[in-house]
Amino acid sequence: MQMYAVIETGGKQYRVESGSVIRVEKLDVPVGEKVVFQRVLMAGGEGEVLAGPEAGKVRVEGTVLGHGKGRKIVVFKYRPKKGYHRKRGHRQLFTEIRVERISVGEEGKGSAAKAVGDGEEALGSKESD
Repeated sequence: MQMYAVIETGGKQYRVESGSVIRVEKLDVPVGEKVVFQRVLMAGGEGEVLAGPEAGKVRVEGTVLGHGKGRKIVVFKYRPKKGYHRKRGHRQLFTEIRVERISVGEEGKGSAAKAVGDGEEALGSKESD
């Protein structure tokens, strides 16, 4: 049985396995760059399940395959008998990622990959003095 993990990014949760390709909310990471998901909620495989604090030791790494826009959603607003109608469209931006590896080990090992999912690091916040 292959190992799987449940990660959180962009306010959504995804069940991923090694080799799976997922579309997540747009991340500010260049194509070909490695990413590490910090928010691992659960992991399992081979008869064991890690959740809570143990899931924090699981490391999910992936590679950015590309960026794009999703299919168009039509937003139509209408008020009957008032002559009011508005038609707008929306295409959500996404980042396509291939999950390369799910590993269990020590928490917080450093690497050259960009960390994604801890809120402030993912948003590129600035320190204020």
